[in-house]
Parts: sequence; structure tokens; C-alpha cells
Amino acid sequence: MEIMVLGSNGQLGRSIRDVFKNELFDITFFSKSDLNITDKPKLEDALKKYNPKIIINAAAYTLVDKAEDDSLNAYSINSSAPKYLSEICKSKDIHLIHISTDYVFDGVKNSGYVEEDVTNPLCVYGKSKLCGEENIIKSGCSYSIIRTAWVFSEYGNNFVKTMISLANKNEISVVSDQIGTPTYAGDIARLILKICSLTEYSNIRGIFHFSGNKKISWFEFSNFIFQSALEVGVIESKPNLYPILSKDYITKARRPNNSVLNSSKICSLLKIEPSDWQEGVKIVLNKI
Repeated sequence: MEIMVLGSNGQLGRSIRDVFKNELFDITFFSKSDLNITDKPKLEDALKKYNPKIIINAAAYTLVDKAEDDSLNAYSINSSAPKYLSEICKSKDIHLIHISTDYVFDGVKNSGYVEEDVTNPLCVYGKSKLCGEENIIKSGCSYSIIRTAWVFSEYGNNFVKTMISLANKNEISVVSDQIGTPTYAGDIARLILKICSLTEYSNIRGIFHFSGNKKISWFEFSNFIFQSALEVGVIESKPNLYPILSKDYITKARRPNNSVLNSSKICSLLKIEPSDWQEGVKIVLNKI
């Protein structure tokens, strides 16, 4: 089966490379420099050349705070590009697997978000990603939109690697009133492999949530990262961690206080488990 992966140099794209490397798929990876997904004619040319059955769109503008002042680029990559992709997929009967985010929600719900919950993004990044979802749905193509949250891996820039880079500090303040379900990118890649291995996609069309198996605050997540790093010998001592409220940690973009995603729908459908982020952290620490 012919598969195209867009955004191959990101942490999810690189995780997909790892997970798919021994699989019997005819798979082609495209980085931003290989293919500008905001250029519809170039997209059409690439799809005509490779004629894929599945497109995995792991490309996104993910600089949440920068997006507030760079909305044109954020919307171009997160909204316009999915529109072009889905329109081409519709015309060529290609199944599109698209990665979205918990930031489509406002975080006011007291429990985990399910796919049917009303969206209400608080920032440009979230709004642009929601527009991307809406454009895909409007196209009428065959699609699986996977919303995920707090993604980390051994690749790229992410919270786990940032915390380890700060381990030599004496004190670190971390937000304690934002909760979520961290997700190891390798687990998302394995989910995508599961979808690609299906013989047909009628049951996997729509929006699905896939995230971690346990909710936790950023402060608690930091503590787990440092404790795990200490146990495997990545660091020699833990910095002193201090909880801080969101209102005292000013950022350009507003973030949802509750980013917990309920993954039961897709896990039940595909008979898989949510991301074991605790094990994921240990994998990352052993690799870095």
C-alpha cells in the first residue's frame, strides 16, 4: 500500500519512521523542505506522482505563543493546507489521517473531553487547528482526525526534554492548575499503524481522541520526569520544584486548564490501550 507522510521531521513524523520501518508498506516521507503543503499545485503534483492510498498529515504550526503574532502562517499551515489536502483526497479517493489537538477546547469541563463535546478554542493555534478540522469535514473526503495532547518524545522540542535541560537549576516553578493527559508520540505512531493496517476505513472515519492513560498537572508531570531521570541516572539530583498558578505565569496565548482527552472511543474500536505516558517517559530518558 502506498502511504505519504507529511511533516516527517517533526517528533511525530520521526516516531512514525521508527514504528513503520519494518512494516510492508510503500511509504514516502516528506519534510517541509521536500513539500510545501500550503502550495496546492505542488501538493497535486506530488499526489499524482506517488498516487497514495493514505496520507498521514503530521505537519502543523505548533508554536502556540508565536502564533498569536503570526496568525497568517498558523492558519496557512493548520487550516488552508488541510483544506487543500482533503479536497485532493476527496477527488482521488485517498484516506486522510490528520493530527489535531486538545486546544480546540476551552478547558472549562470538569471531566475528560469526548469527541462530541462543544469546541471553543482560546488561542490562535487552537482556532487554526479547529478550522483545519472543519475544512476536512466539509470536503467530504474519507478521514480520521486524531486529537491528542501534551505530546512528547525523544525527538524535537517538548516538555520532557525541556525539563531535563533545566535539571541543573536549583529551583523551577511549574504550573499546577492545568491538567492533561500526556501522550508519547511513539504510541500515536502505533495507533496510526493500526489504522493503516485496516482493510477498509468505514469504521474509523470521523474525529477520535487519543491521549494518555492518566491525568496529571504540569507540576506533577515535572516531578515524575525528574524522579524517573534520577532513577535511570540521567541526572544526579532533582531541582526544587514549586507550584505556580496559571494567572501568575503569563503567556501570550491562553491555554485550557483542562486538557484531559477521553480516549475510550478509539481504544474500544481498535482494541488498544491509551498511551502509557509513564513508560513513554522512561523510553525517552533511556534514549537521550
